[in-house]
Amino acid sequence: MQPNNEFQSLLSNLITDVQEISALWQFAVLLASLGAAWLLQRQLAGRITSQVSAERAPIISANNWSRLMFPLFALVLVVLGRWALQHWHSTHLLNIAIPLLFALALIRIAIYILRRVFHDQQWLHPWERTIGWTIWIVLALHIIGVLPEILGMLDAVAFHVGQQRLSVLLILQGILVFTVSMLLALWLASSLESRVMSIAAMDMNQRVMLSKVARTMLILLSVLITLPLIGVDVTVLSVFGGALGVGLGLGLQKIASNYVSGFIILLDHSLRLGDVVTVDNRTGKVVDLTNRYVVLHGLDGVESIVPNDTFITSTVVKQTHTNNQVRLALTVQISYGSPLEAAMRIMQEAARKQSRVLTDPEPMTFLKEFADNGINLELGFWISDPEEGQIGLRSAINMEIWREFQNNGIEIPFPQREVRLLGKTI
Repeated sequence: MQPNNEFQSLLSNLITDVQEISALWQFAVLLASLGAAWLLQRQLAGRITSQVSAERAPIISANNWSRLMFPLFALVLVVLGRWALQHWHSTHLLNIAIPLLFALALIRIAIYILRRVFHDQQWLHPWERTIGWTIWIVLALHIIGVLPEILGMLDAVAFHVGQQRLSVLLILQGILVFTVSMLLALWLASSLESRVMSIAAMDMNQRVMLSKVARTMLILLSVLITLPLIGVDVTVLSVFGGALGVGLGLGLQKIASNYVSGFIILLDHSLRLGDVVTVDNRTGKVVDLTNRYVVLHGLDGVESIVPNDTFITSTVVKQTHTNNQVRLALTVQISYGSPLEAAMRIMQEAARKQSRVLTDPEPMTFLKEFADNGINLELGFWISDPEEGQIGLRSAINMEIWREFQNNGIEIPFPQREVRLLGKTI
């Protein structure tokens, strides 16, 4: 019955305060604190907005700053106001306002971290409501005095694993601490990655490598800090490390090889975002470098996920290693009776008409060979944007050659066979 008595006492104190002059002082302190907090967050949010540049964005936007800082500023000001007011009047109203503001701050901080870590994905919305309701329910249980009894009941349900006593309360606390620490680590890693990736003076590979190393180190540090907090002896990590070594030796060596290969690719600058490469019969533009794989965007729009160790153990044809200029060739056959010089000139002009074809080196036409059915001519030309694809350009040049050949009476032969019958006819 103690929780009910405390709750009734809290209500009676509030009713008593309302009937006295102290209620006016508490309302005045509360309203003044909320107004001052609003002015502070508006002032600081304005400064953040004015300092934003096109090259460098702030870690926390002005909108998020307002949502996060208002309950924190109000909480601090209400605590200070209660401390000053309690020397002359009762502060029961402020005693309730403080945990309410604290819960509001917790809700907004948790939602902000989730949005930064998971980039506003749709499945987050129901979890945001769940987090909010959970914090408000825990606060309500704390105000009415029921929370200590619930925690005591959860702690009473326990069992032993060796010499370690595990209770439901300890397990829930461990899950909560581990989740919070991992979210904080991922939030810090995401913030650090956005800052590092915006450093234009640093090479792209170095930026990607630094951000990935920082993320790995923050997650590892979070685990090492969390385990002692939930009562797990860190010396067991040596046993886990041995088991992990055996696992790597037996079945995880491929995964480990991909992660190590990813760091090698970033360190030796053999692959960069935007490169056009051909590996394992796949050609495409590198659009993403991860710890385990590389994403290639094919010229036909299809994306391929290629493991990192493929780029280490296989021959990679890189069209943009030292420069972006790539030579392309088209082979056309004309009949022996067609004007050879005119055909070569037409092919060169067809390439020059295309804006993607470079003028230096200029397009050239070569007599490749004398074949069975005609003369094979090769048109060679250079482009500097291989990531834009080749099929459309080849088609445009072929269409121009076809039209000009038709206009100038140049014949493209097809295979022909002459059959002679020897001897007497029947």
